Amino acid sequence: MVPDAEILRIVSEVFEELGWRGRYTIKLNHRKILDGVFAVCGVPDKQLRPISSAVDKLDKMPWADVRKEMVDEKGLDPEVADRIEKYVMNKGSRELLDSLLKDETLNANASAKAGLEDMAMMMDYLEAFGVLDKISFDMSLARGLDYYTGVIYEVVTEGSAGVQADSPEAQKAEKSKKGKSKQPAEEEDRSNDPTLGVGSVAAGGRYDNLVGMFQPKAQIPCVGISFGVDRIFSITKARLEREQKSDALRNSEVDAYVMAFGGKGFGGMLKERMEICQKLWTAGIKAEFSYKLKPKLPQQFKAAEQGAIPFGIILGEEELAAGKCRIKEMGLPDGHPEKEGVEVDITSLVSELQTRLAKKQHGAISSLAQQLQGTSV
Repeated sequence: MVPDAEILRIVSEVFEELGWRGRYTIKLNHRKILDGVFAVCGVPDKQLRPISSAVDKLDKMPWADVRKEMVDEKGLDPEVADRIEKYVMNKGSRELLDSLLKDETLNANASAKAGLEDMAMMMDYLEAFGVLDKISFDMSLARGLDYYTGVIYEVVTEGSAGVQADSPEAQKAEKSKKGKSKQPAEEEDRSNDPTLGVGSVAAGGRYDNLVGMFQPKAQIPCVGISFGVDRIFSITKARLEREQKSDALRNSEVDAYVMAFGGKGFGGMLKERMEICQKLWTAGIKAEFSYKLKPKLPQQFKAAEQGAIPFGIILGEEELAAGKCRIKEMGLPDGHPEKEGVEVDITSLVSELQTRLAKKQHGAISSLAQQLQGTSV
């Protein structure tokens, strides 16, 4: 159980560093405990995996629906299903483990007894690692893959499950979709769709026999976890948007977007844009430019706006010939004296941009300080 516990310590470290403090739970169970429960409840061996699969749906479906699937679709004896309910509907921590350790019927099963002993050690180690308070011993967690042999776990968080189809949130989402006949593209951002849900954001367990399936003579114990990176980004993005409604969400940390424009016969000035970017990069300023040979100016502005990039560096043929360029702060209101940007010598571009970036950062900190004024910590 030492490497198993260390995996969950790593999981906790990851989500704490992501700023999810208090927003996630590590659901924990043991395959041997679950197999023992099914055995003492009277589930036939040939139905173990189908019934396990049904139980695993309890995070998305009420018990009545899961029971109906087990009895009506998978042919389980109704009395057996009722006995299973008394176990799989439980969740908790040490108090649940203590009650199961006192269950004589369950401990008479060798598989369940071994699993409970593992779980007791696991909780001791998790307590030593300072992770026990983030754990939920969830008897309904089954994990559908057959190769798991011991501890299994999933990480769930706010937004992990979609809302019910008949809820006000779902009806509102459906109403907003009316009039849109085309199907959503695969890459469409649906992080704010309340009907979607993303399930667990990380999952894994112990699979001691998996390597042996491919190399029969190999006896290699294994434990691991996989992270759902897309799901983690989707939930994090939605949360940040809720918390920062007054501020544009930065899609990148880029400081400046180097762009160019010209009249008839405009060549795109790709090399010149690259040279300016190189100058900014060397000075430690994060900059981007369009890879297109002849990008249109509106497209370049749109790229900067979508990335919430604070400054645009605009190159014009006449200005460049005179050794000048224009610094434009993005998002200034109409009527602002610097709405169209400020012309500067290319030789002083770096220092001028650094000054403006520092001023903008100072302004953001001052604004935050004003918002926090009077807040007690």
